Parts: sequence; C-alpha cells; structure tokens
Amino acid sequence: MKQYVFTVLFTAALTLSLAWAVWQLSLRYKLHPGIRERDVHKTPTPRLGGVAMFLAMVAAILVSAANPFFEIFWADPKPVYAILIASTIIVIVGVADDLWDLDWMIKLGAQFLAAGVIAWYGELQILSLPIGGLALGSSAVSITLTVFAIVIVMNAVNFIDGLDGLVAGVCLISNAIFFAYSYMLVRDTGSSTYFNLASFLAAVLVGACLGFLPINWNPAKLFMGDSGALVLGLLMATSAVTITGQLDPAMLDPDQFGRSQLLGAFIPILLPLVVVMLPLLDFGLAVIRRLGAGKSPFSPDRKHLHHRMLDMGHTDRDAVLIFYAWTAIIGLAVLLMYISVNEDWYGTYWIGVAFGVVGIAACLVVTLMPSHRDSAAAPPARERAEPLRASAPNPRARARRT
Repeated sequence: MKQYVFTVLFTAALTLSLAWAVWQLSLRYKLHPGIRERDVHKTPTPRLGGVAMFLAMVAAILVSAANPFFEIFWADPKPVYAILIASTIIVIVGVADDLWDLDWMIKLGAQFLAAGVIAWYGELQILSLPIGGLALGSSAVSITLTVFAIVIVMNAVNFIDGLDGLVAGVCLISNAIFFAYSYMLVRDTGSSTYFNLASFLAAVLVGACLGFLPINWNPAKLFMGDSGALVLGLLMATSAVTITGQLDPAMLDPDQFGRSQLLGAFIPILLPLVVVMLPLLDFGLAVIRRLGAGKSPFSPDRKHLHHRMLDMGHTDRDAVLIFYAWTAIIGLAVLLMYISVNEDWYGTYWIGVAFGVVGIAACLVVTLMPSHRDSAAAPPARERAEPLRASAPNPRARARRT
C-alpha cells in the first residue's frame, strides 16, 4: 500500500507543479480560446491543463518501471506501451481541439484509434460478461466491444466537463473507490501480490486529479480541456477493462460458487459503470436529445445535467458538490455491497443497499431544493451562460462583454 500512496503523492505534486507552469505559459502567450455560447465562465481561461496531467501521469508510469514492486506489469510491457501511445494520440488531438476546435469526426476517429491501440496492440480486452458465465470466445468480438466501451466512457467523462472542478473531483472520487475495489479484489482472489496494472492506473488517476483540483477549483485558473477529460476517460476505461481479465468466468456459476463470489464476479462490470454513472447518463441523454433534434450526437449545446442544475438555482460550487455527493454515495454503496458479502458482515449486501437508498434520498432532496441566492450578487445561471445582447443599455453589461 505504501507504494500506491507514493504513486498518488508523486503524481499529485508533479501535476500541480506542471499545471502552474502551463497556466503561466498559457497566459504569457495567450493560449486561451474565446468564450463560447455554452460556457459558464466569463473570463478567457486556458484549457491546456490536460497537458500537465498527461506529463505527470507519464512520469509516474515511467518511474514505476524502476520500482521492483511494479515489475509484475512490466514483465510484459506491451499493455503499458499501448496505454502511453493511446494517451499521446488523445492528448495531441485534444490540445488541437482546445486551441482550434476540430471537427467532431476527427476527434471521434482519434478516439477509436486510441481505443484500438489499447485493445489490439496492448491486448487489454473484455474477455467475459456476467451473463450466465458468458465468455467472449471470438477475439474480434472482444476487441470490438472493448473499443466501443472505451470510446463511450471517454466521451461520457468529457461531456460533464462544464463547471470548475467538476471532472477532476468526480474522477478523483470514482478512481479512489475503484482503487479500493481492485485492491480488495486482488486480495480476495488469492493473488501472490497486490500490485497490478488496474490498481496502479487508478492510483495515478487519483494523484493527477488531486494535483489538478486546486488550480481548477472555482474560480478556475486553468481548465483541463478535451486533452485532460478524454485521457481521464481513456485510463478509467482501461483500468476497468484490465480488472475483468483477473476473474474466471466459472465464478459466475451460482450452482458451483456461493453468493459471495457471484456478487464479486458481477461487480467488475457493475462498479466501473456505477462510478461513471452520472457521466454515462449525461452522455446518453445528450445523444438522444441531439439525434431527436436532427443534429450530430457530438454537436455542443447547453442542456447538460450541470447546466440544468444551474438553471434550477444552484450556484456553480453547489452543483459541483452535489455531483461529488452523487458519485460518492452510489459508488460507495456498491463497494459496500462487495465488502459486506466478502467480509461476512451482518446483513450481507443489504448494508450497501441501505446506505445507497438513504444517500440517494438525501441527494435528491438537496438537488431538487436549491438554496435561494441574492440575485443582485449573482445573476441567474441562464443569464451568465448566454451571451449578452448587443442592444443591452446597461454599461456594466457592455463592460463584461468587452
């Protein structure tokens, strides 16, 4: 565990240092795009924070090569090389998009290319599904399913990147929960070592988000941009795919194994979906909404979940904290279901169910009953997000537009 803690702290410190440097360079050379209609912020802000996160994560991965505790996944370095290559592709395209707004087809093609590198060259694939012990016997099916899963998670994480600190905090919580699960899963399956690629990637992601959050918290000095959000989604999906290869599909047979192992076999698919449930929900609603309007599923708009929360009356920070709460409660509920069963706690998995029900009820109350704000001090979210009309007589409005 000490090695994982060192990985988190090393990645966090390096990310924070590099983010500050990127911020200073971006301001000096004016590497910040104009404000778009759907943006909430009103001050031009650099979007190259993903570069700092990427460099810090690459450094952490390379440092692990010299650490004997992590030699288990360096024995066959192809998966690690695939992760580095795929991440580099995404960062290059993400930076170009953050600076010049690339066509969505170019970005989507790069995402499929990066996911293909992970699945084909890195041989990190979804090998089985928790459906009656179904094993994917065809390599083509495994690769195809893996590629689409990675691309979907990448876009889901990127879609919620709309408020200061939102993606960094949600991914920090999600990966912390996933790290705890993957660590315990390796222990419960009787592995000779607790060090594995999935847990290591989760620790690196926790460190990157932890280091980036101070400079990204409201009011943000630096955004992670597509280069950061897409890489986070890529590595989160990759770590989830990696952990599925550690379980024997036979564990899914309830006649041969008890309920404890059956639940443990379902969670490798369930928990990765749960920790990114809000991004996936936002992504699914956006695709349905845009296709229904006859638009591209990747055409931008201002109807994401975080935008709707602002329109309900929540402040930017309140909306972000509510997203944190939703992510933590749902993820911890499923994690407790696994822990309670495998540790033979009293009440078995109902501990997790009860925690989830109570937590979700509390979150619903907070979400649907936003606190009232002083309209003079903070204008409504819709007014802040939409561009001001040219005919506005208010000189303060003209000054803000300038």
